[in-house]
Amino acid sequence: MLTRQPWYHGNITRSMAEDLLSKEGKDGSFLLRDSESIAGAYALCVLYQNCVYTYRILPNEDKKLSVQASEGVPIRFFTVLSDLVEAYRKENMGLVTHLQYPVQKEEELEEEPEATILPPQLPPRNILQSENRDSHSDSSRAVEPSRLSIMDTYNQRLQHVDMSHISEDHQKAIQDYFCSAVSLDAEQVQNGNPTLPNLKQLLMTICKGLNSEISRSIPTLEALLKVVEPPLSPGTGRLRGQVFADTTQSVQFRLEQITKLICSIEEKTKNTVFESVGYDGGHRKSLIPPVTFEVKSESLGISTKMFLKVDVESGKVFFKKSKDGPEDKYFVHNKILQLVKVQKMHTKLVVVVATEKEKTKRQEFIFNDTKKREGFCQLLQQMKNKHSGKPEPDMISVFVGTWNMGNANPPPNITSWFQSKGLGKTHDDTASQIPHDIYVVGTQEDPLGEKEWVDIVKTTLRDITNISFKQVATQTLWNIRIIVLAKPEHENRISHIFCDSVKTGIANALGNKGAVAVSFMFNGTSFGFVNSHLTSGSEKKIRRNQNYVNILRFLCLGDKKVNPFDITCRFTHLFWLGDLNYRLDLPTTEAENIVTKIKQQQYQELLNRDQLTMERAEENVFLNYEEEEITFPPTYRFERDTRDKYVYTKAKATGTKYNLPSWCDRVLRKSYPMVHVTCHSYGCTNDIMTSDHSPVFGTFDVGVTSQFVSKNDPTKVSEGAISFMNCVATLMTKSKTKFYIEYHSSCLEKFVKGPDGENQENTEGFIKVRFGSQVELKPIIADPEYLLDQHILISIKSTDSDESYGETCVALRAAERAYTEFSEVLTHHGERTGTLTGGIQLRTSEGKQTEKLYDFIKIGDDSGASKYKPGDHMSKSSMVLPTDISNPNYLSVDYRGCSQSEKGRSFSPRAGASSGHGVKDMASGNISPKKAGYDSSVQSPTGKAFSPTSEDGKPAEMFDNPLYGSMSRGGKDQETSRKDQLSPPEHFPFPKPPDPESERPPPVPTPRNRSFTCSSDTKPHTPSPPPTGVGASATGLQPTAYSKKPVVPSRSEGGMMMMTGKPPLPVKFRPGPGQEAQLKPRDYRDSSELPCKLKPPARPSHPLPKDVPHETTPLPKAGRPLK
Repeated sequence: MLTRQPWYHGNITRSMAEDLLSKEGKDGSFLLRDSESIAGAYALCVLYQNCVYTYRILPNEDKKLSVQASEGVPIRFFTVLSDLVEAYRKENMGLVTHLQYPVQKEEELEEEPEATILPPQLPPRNILQSENRDSHSDSSRAVEPSRLSIMDTYNQRLQHVDMSHISEDHQKAIQDYFCSAVSLDAEQVQNGNPTLPNLKQLLMTICKGLNSEISRSIPTLEALLKVVEPPLSPGTGRLRGQVFADTTQSVQFRLEQITKLICSIEEKTKNTVFESVGYDGGHRKSLIPPVTFEVKSESLGISTKMFLKVDVESGKVFFKKSKDGPEDKYFVHNKILQLVKVQKMHTKLVVVVATEKEKTKRQEFIFNDTKKREGFCQLLQQMKNKHSGKPEPDMISVFVGTWNMGNANPPPNITSWFQSKGLGKTHDDTASQIPHDIYVVGTQEDPLGEKEWVDIVKTTLRDITNISFKQVATQTLWNIRIIVLAKPEHENRISHIFCDSVKTGIANALGNKGAVAVSFMFNGTSFGFVNSHLTSGSEKKIRRNQNYVNILRFLCLGDKKVNPFDITCRFTHLFWLGDLNYRLDLPTTEAENIVTKIKQQQYQELLNRDQLTMERAEENVFLNYEEEEITFPPTYRFERDTRDKYVYTKAKATGTKYNLPSWCDRVLRKSYPMVHVTCHSYGCTNDIMTSDHSPVFGTFDVGVTSQFVSKNDPTKVSEGAISFMNCVATLMTKSKTKFYIEYHSSCLEKFVKGPDGENQENTEGFIKVRFGSQVELKPIIADPEYLLDQHILISIKSTDSDESYGETCVALRAAERAYTEFSEVLTHHGERTGTLTGGIQLRTSEGKQTEKLYDFIKIGDDSGASKYKPGDHMSKSSMVLPTDISNPNYLSVDYRGCSQSEKGRSFSPRAGASSGHGVKDMASGNISPKKAGYDSSVQSPTGKAFSPTSEDGKPAEMFDNPLYGSMSRGGKDQETSRKDQLSPPEHFPFPKPPDPESERPPPVPTPRNRSFTCSSDTKPHTPSPPPTGVGASATGLQPTAYSKKPVVPSRSEGGMMMMTGKPPLPVKFRPGPGQEAQLKPRDYRDSSELPCKLKPPARPSHPLPKDVPHETTPLPKAGRPLK
């Protein structure tokens, strides 16, 4: 009854409700929707003077409804919503205005049914129905031809079946059924009894001997089971015996039970035998064979051929002059300190090793191609992980695959999919034997049963890796399926497993389209995986966008304590895979040209017209997700059994349908800020051809955290504190209400609600809210090793309905050194809803961080090669050069070269509010590296530079200046080497020009493509252009522009170039000829002495400042005094 009311809009979003009311534009316009914050409650939205007012309608214990209106207005209760609406049509009922104009619900365009992928239809209750319902005889006559048709069909089939080997009794029973009894079953179905009793009688007759055999075999099997597994309770065996002794059960049921009993006997016996001999399902036999690489070694300008043999199992790397030469020179895993991928030359690698007498040595190698270098690095990373001795990993490898199977069985061999072999960014053969820790496999149009497909995948992985992977979870919705498998060693590390599915097919009720998802915790890190099959058709991109929003809103996964946040904020790492069905936005007449460009591998020109790329650029879908660069051909629509021909036409009853070659199958990801993510492969296979889609794969190294146990005294009160101050939210809304901030995190005992903010501006669909009070959060553990890996989830909520108006995430690592300002995009249900700016300051207890395994591989320049001098000393803190780019996203540069601030996230440490560390001004700049085909996807929390843009709007180039501070932030280690660097005398401060950030107003968010016009005579707010770095259409979206990497001068030149625009240095502070070696930052790449283990200074616990002024000139820049 409620759904028929024109003013009830169901579970539409808050922003959609505002859109509808804005279009109506009349005071007194109203609609009702479901509440986003309270289940079973409603929200009454009323438009008055171009502002939307929201009132909650709550049910009481008797399920009677009442409106939360103004104070002093008596509460009235209503049984149904229609009575409530009629009552509030009267004036002076406590609302801002009385209800006048109901806003009609917009009709959705339904998707056309696709008969080919619907599940089998059940037979109708009535085989045929008479048009004249009052004539029973006519109905009977109408059914008769159907009966005859059934019997004729079966009798014809029966004549072609050889039954000479069947007993006469069984032959007669079968013939009797199909000649007469089948018509009786059809009559039973017509009368509403679908059990087919005559067929059951036939089966009982045929299986009479089988029943007796089952009854005779049961006692023997039960006795055998008691031997291999004694019953848990005295009654267990009797209960099982009673089940099997009951001969009235159907044959199918008894067979199923006896099958389970036999499987249980086999499994228990196998486990006992395996355990007795120390065999764990093949895991201990999982050996990565030694691999030899042919390289060129450069020394003193002379190139020499060498061979590097990597033996992961023994933990050694052999340096040989010939392939079959002696293996007398080698380095053990703990003597290999670091690998540095040279960014300028994608085949060059610098290996830093430890030699005798605590010295270090740099060796440079040139590989045959980039894939070989990547394979070498992955093998050494695997060796480091294997022999690290850490009880818990801090990095794992994840395989993500998606395949639309096209309702066809897979071929016998699908190993190339799981080995990331084919087209695009693929694995080298040398790394194909490395097993991943977790395999996530998503399929669409999957014709197989769940168990059958899982067995195929597990068998394939066992053949590749010799490991019997454990099944973590499986979720199926019709023909959409996701399975998650993990190494046996991780079985006890995985917990809190949730599965769910959402239907987005016809009327959002059918599961031919939709999503299945799995989430779990890996130690202290949360993972989410979504496999979706969205609406098909080139012209239905808007429907696909809506599918995405519905999946976001209604998937129920992860921690229920973070209810205000959808799945994009609930997980440390979220992977979205599947047949997303976004097509090339080109006319059908371009089909032949598209095929030509594919053959010429001109993918970028086509990707500029890819619907998903264009929709992401306009922030309509997958906001703030990342996708690795596509370097493989479109995966749809191929002619089956070949990969040489695209079939882009399809004959249908309505005419010819075009399916242009498109990248339908994709893998996207979204991770919390400042966590480690590296993509090693993203491509498709070219040898699996049973479907019209090619399988797609992606492999990732991701950082994980362990369940932390503090070494401090547990009885002491935590010394840590997390302070948020000067927060300003700019919200895209027409609601006129008060707002507050909620803070959620696993490092807090419970969520914290901040004080109400002060609304400062409310113009043209935007409202600015200032939260002036400082909020201090108390973490449960104050150790820096734990706290710096944590994140704070923030939700801006309204006081009238407690509904979220935007959510975001802030990394505590951003405030590791000092008070830091942040600017974050607010999102809600996948839409941009505003921005949040403010400051964060962190106070931790004493402690030091352990080295992360993923810091073993760096990306940088080989500029230290020419600077290497024997005898140079260094501290362990100087491992990373300022030119290192271990994580372009972390350093405010994404893999396409655009600054992170363009994506809505930026951090800027302020020297004016140090948190007890030495006052250290971090000269900000934006590194714009030249795009590296295999290195640019690295995302790691090891780099610690922040990058606002320069005054001219262009990224500032970053050089090392010993006086003003290093461009890189080496974490705790940099504090250790402070005595080796320059520090300023107290009486000589250097003035600094005013910081433009201090007077800059909070950024205005880019509005969504919807109307927020407050009146007809005002101009709507002009949307800002979409972010760069994505393909563009001919109507304004331009091809990707890649920033060119500046030529990096020498270190001494770099130090002087940073002086541009700064006051001149005194003579005694200018670097002279004898100081160059002293001023140069050092790391493993630029030293010959192994660093000694120095304990870093403890983090002081000074009280936090109450406030940090925004309008004052920052403190003068501090240098460092000479020794």
